Amino acid sequence: MSTYTTDVHAERVGHLGLITLNRPKALNALSLAMVRELNHVLQQWQDDALIKAVVVRGSNKEGPFGAFCAGGDIRYFHQAALSGDVTLEDFFTEEYSLNHLIQNYSKPYIAFMDGIVMGGGMGISQGAALRVVTERTKMAMPETHIGLFPDVGGGYFLGRCAGPACPAYMGEYLALTGYVLRGGESLHVGLADVCVDSMALPALWDALQQHEWATGDAVVKWLREQAEASTAQALTQTPAWQAARIDQVFGLATVADMEQALQGDDEWSMQTLKALHHQSPLMLCVTLEQVRRGKNMTLADDLRMERDLVRHCFQTDHLSRRGVSSETVEGIRALAVDKDHTPKWQPSRITDVTSEMVLPFFESPWPASAHPLRHLR
Repeated sequence: MSTYTTDVHAERVGHLGLITLNRPKALNALSLAMVRELNHVLQQWQDDALIKAVVVRGSNKEGPFGAFCAGGDIRYFHQAALSGDVTLEDFFTEEYSLNHLIQNYSKPYIAFMDGIVMGGGMGISQGAALRVVTERTKMAMPETHIGLFPDVGGGYFLGRCAGPACPAYMGEYLALTGYVLRGGESLHVGLADVCVDSMALPALWDALQQHEWATGDAVVKWLREQAEASTAQALTQTPAWQAARIDQVFGLATVADMEQALQGDDEWSMQTLKALHHQSPLMLCVTLEQVRRGKNMTLADDLRMERDLVRHCFQTDHLSRRGVSSETVEGIRALAVDKDHTPKWQPSRITDVTSEMVLPFFESPWPASAHPLRHLR
């Protein structure tokens, strides 16, 4: 069985369900149609006794692999917000439902995370039974750069970063700065399981299809064995970050406190402060609150919280801001539409953000019985 849509290719080969994201010109950024196709295929395969495991990869302009998924289609977000397109609401409801499905999938779901893995790409890979990265992997949650927050379950999985050489407050650091994890660095913080050489990926993909798999666990075990040596090698490499400094700064109570603590003249402080000053001050403060709440939430509750947050991002009624005046639409305009890279953030300074601006983001616009993600368990 094969399913071909414009941007998603899904086929069953033996006992495997194979998915290729095939929107390379957009770095496989997720459209609503792609989210719906992925939901449809995964739900079908979950009930197919012949399929033992599901494997997903991206594609680039030259062929398979090379770019996993750069996130959601932010140009669509911008257009939909300005035109009042109601499918924008559907996008986030259905995307977050997809993230929940993957995290709770009844069969091993394996993600080959080669190249860019950002935003929505993290949402369709962090729930995998096996997360495979390469030396070309560039992994990040850079949403504060466009006036958004690290959604798709970011509050849940960033708040649970753990592993060798992982600072206690790594989740806050990644969420606020948008730091890009290179290749094996993601192993050190628990956001990947194994690392392989990117040149080996085509052969691994082909070999998977040549085996007769009795169980999905056998697929995972075989891939772990293939990656054992390269994973061990990746773990010997010292991460670029300064763990003690991350905890010293990003364990502080507020973003304003962090900004103050980064006033030193050393290279790390200056670069980190520069990263924070690129982001939306308002959404930095919202994001810090999100990650700290998410640490103690179930995935379902975190996704419901994030669904509330994203509604407020585009319809920030407590600040009398909607559409073009919203922080998110302005951030996307500056980065991807006009590309002037000079967003006009409101407020423009971290010290001007108040709790009265931040806390209403966490008030749900729906009663629990009518929440669009009330079905998640």
